[in-house]
Amino acid sequence: MRTTGATAAAACAASLAVSLLLGGCGTASPTSPPTGVDELVVPTPSPDADDFVAEIDNPWFLGDLGTAAVGGTEEVAGVEVTVVGDDYYAQDRRGNVWWFGTAGEWQAGADGAQAGLAMPAEPRYGDSWRTAYVPGVVEDVTAVTDFDDDSVQLETTSPLDPGVVERRTVDRAD
Repeated sequence: MRTTGATAAAACAASLAVSLLLGGCGTASPTSPPTGVDELVVPTPSPDADDFVAEIDNPWFLGDLGTAAVGGTEEVAGVEVTVVGDDYYAQDRRGNVWWFGTAGEWQAGADGAQAGLAMPAEPRYGDSWRTAYVPGVVEDVTAVTDFDDDSVQLETTSPLDPGVVERRTVDRAD
């Protein structure tokens, strides 16, 4: 069988494409930067208390709270956090709210647990982040699936619950 130059070139290009595709699937760059939103390292293994403020006023987070009981404060991983029900939250200077743990289950800084992002200051369509990271306990990832000036739609998934997608709409508190 005789091949033309065009057929040989097409076969060569297809072979190269397959080689590149397969070659790139097996490895990940060990120097890949951590995931995050707006230069934040999410989750954070070592929060700096100086990066956080005393009050939580993020309107997206407050809208997500609904009627949850807000309690006092405690210190978790060296950061003063606000107690909301059984959960610990703190807001950084940029307005992002971080989840530092759940009473009796996990706390950032203990046993490899890392604080994650509960709600960014300015959620945007397509953003996604880890809400926290505790191997085998909390490995949730939340993504913004829709957004306007008054509400944000979120989807949360976890490799610990394959196929389960939690969807919720958060209205901005004013």
